[in-house]
Amino acid sequence: MEIKNFKDMYIAELQELVSVEDQLAEALLRMAAAASHPALKEALVDHHAETVTQKHRLVAILRQHGADPTAHVDQAMEALIRETRKMLGMLEGDDLRDAGLIASAQKLEHYEIAAYGSAAALAGQLELRNDQATLHESLMEEKEIDALLTDIAKGEVNPDALAA
Repeated sequence: MEIKNFKDMYIAELQELVSVEDQLAEALLRMAAAASHPALKEALVDHHAETVTQKHRLVAILRQHGADPTAHVDQAMEALIRETRKMLGMLEGDDLRDAGLIASAQKLEHYEIAAYGSAAALAGQLELRNDQATLHESLMEEKEIDALLTDIAKGEVNPDALAA
């Protein structure tokens, strides 16, 4: 796809976000399977369901604009997920693995926060208020899971990993 104007750029950002959510949904299930801490496992599984919902929202927006939801593959998310797999392969012990899972998950979430924030801002510039509200909803969900992961890390997982 050639990007010729601001709206094309907006559509391309949404298409990449679909790819981000697709890749993340699969990664979250693998991460949840690797997690040993119950609160972490539950957070990852719950966010998987939320991720699927977020993808459906994006697809609906793109269809309203007559755009192909599968036009892009987000290579940055591919790289972040590859790094997560590599990190998990190096960590020994459940406590340390859980701490590493949280650190990796937060990198993925921060990428999503940046992507949703940018997409919502573009929608605002285009005066696409419904799109902007939908993207902002997903942005807030991403910020909530990030905060939850921080709480789990600080309150339970990281102290256990430090003591191990």
